[in-house]
Amino acid sequence: MGKQDESGVVGHFEFPQGRIPLTFSAIIKGMPKRSGKDRDFVTVARRVVEQAIGEKLDGTPLDDPNAGKSPAARQYGSMGGKKGGKARADKLSPAKRKAIAKNAAAARWRK
Repeated sequence: MGKQDESGVVGHFEFPQGRIPLTFSAIIKGMPKRSGKDRDFVTVARRVVEQAIGEKLDGTPLDDPNAGKSPAARQYGSMGGKKGGKARADKLSPAKRKAIAKNAAAARWRK
């Protein structure tokens, strides 16, 4: 990326139709929103090491991801997830399934 000139232009996009100036503010505004998850390399690396050794680096056990969840609810949710898509597809008529597929394809092409 080049240096910013007086007009704020830092570079250009080259297209067959011509050049479009690229400003620093356009770069910042155009960046996607990120989720609230931590993206710091050191934090992610620490989490990977802790998962690999099965405990936190200070020796305490890892947090249980299922803490506070009912075992019956976990089992029930798992059962529904395994059969959900197939059961829904079996209920749909071929015409309705085709309409859903067309709508999904159109949504993918709109992106």
